[in-house]
Amino acid sequence: MTDSSNENVPSRQRKRFQGISSRAYEHPADRSALVALRKLSGFDTVFKALSGLLPERSLRLLFLSDSVRVSDAQFAHLNTMLRDACYILDLEKVPAMYVTQDPRPNAMCIGLDEPIIVVTTGLVELLDEEEMRAVVGHEVGHALSGHSVYRTILLFLTSLALKIAWIPLGSVAIMAIVTALREWFRKSELSADRAGLLVGQDLQASMRGLMKIAGGNHLHEMNVDAFLEQAEEYEAGGDLRDSVLKILNVLPRSHPFTTVRAAELKKWAASRDYQRIMDGHYPRRTEDKDASVSDSFRESASHYAETVRTSKDPLMKLVGDIAGGAGDLGGKLRDKFTGAGAGGSGSGGSSGESKANGNGSGPASESGGGPGEG
Repeated sequence: MTDSSNENVPSRQRKRFQGISSRAYEHPADRSALVALRKLSGFDTVFKALSGLLPERSLRLLFLSDSVRVSDAQFAHLNTMLRDACYILDLEKVPAMYVTQDPRPNAMCIGLDEPIIVVTTGLVELLDEEEMRAVVGHEVGHALSGHSVYRTILLFLTSLALKIAWIPLGSVAIMAIVTALREWFRKSELSADRAGLLVGQDLQASMRGLMKIAGGNHLHEMNVDAFLEQAEEYEAGGDLRDSVLKILNVLPRSHPFTTVRAAELKKWAASRDYQRIMDGHYPRRTEDKDASVSDSFRESASHYAETVRTSKDPLMKLVGDIAGGAGDLGGKLRDKFTGAGAGGSGSGGSSGESKANGNGSGPASESGGGPGEG
């Protein structure tokens, strides 16, 4: 890492979040996984012990020898953005950052011992200053969350799976882990998008950046509202066959689709959670050790339940209908076997009496209320 001082930050006034915990902006699924991993004593130590097997040292030497390291002397404007992002998110040490020659717009944060941020020339040339600021904040968010460790593992396992593809069972086992890591990492990208917004504090710039990544440097030909309508159409359109195709399309990807990212970020920017952070109410890093794993998992489960409930995707609507029907059926079965529908009759009542009471206000409201609360 470079010098930890945060001098020479831009003069533009933006709010700083001293001591902010990454839990403040992490997507519920990302947060629950990370809280659980952080609670495992020695987990990071074991992962970092793998550094001898992983190509991290090779990657560091590669970037040092064949890329341009960002500093006051090279890509100074990026260095200023980097220091500013670390200042706003209160990241004590400024990660090393490199610009590498690649026409494809991309950025990543990797590393087991210390995070390294890498951006491509394609991305630097594509984005304006405010758009790039959101991207740098995105990568600093990855560093603050500790995503770089797991991203490095994912890169290694993906490479390993290709090398041992000729071993049937070995390849299947590795790819199962890779698939699970990719699902987590897609959620971590949504977390980092939120961090980018906290750093840039300009939703329109974040939207523009995502649009450019999708459609190139043709903003005069694009429209934010129309772009977000694509996400709406993508989610709601088609039938069950399209739902299955969406799953198959996203499985090999490490990032969510760009329109989906834009819609998710706009939704979060309009949420009470975002406003509370901007008002200075957010969890601190000093509280991370006391974070509850069970609470994090409940939040994650609640998020997925809400996603299924409100989704317009045909498959998700079917899952919601089935889950709701199963909950209603479960409530009725419970009433039947516990005698809750007997209306207080000493003998439990006849079958007809039970059915009549079962359609009354008591048991019906219980069985109807259960799925709604869940």
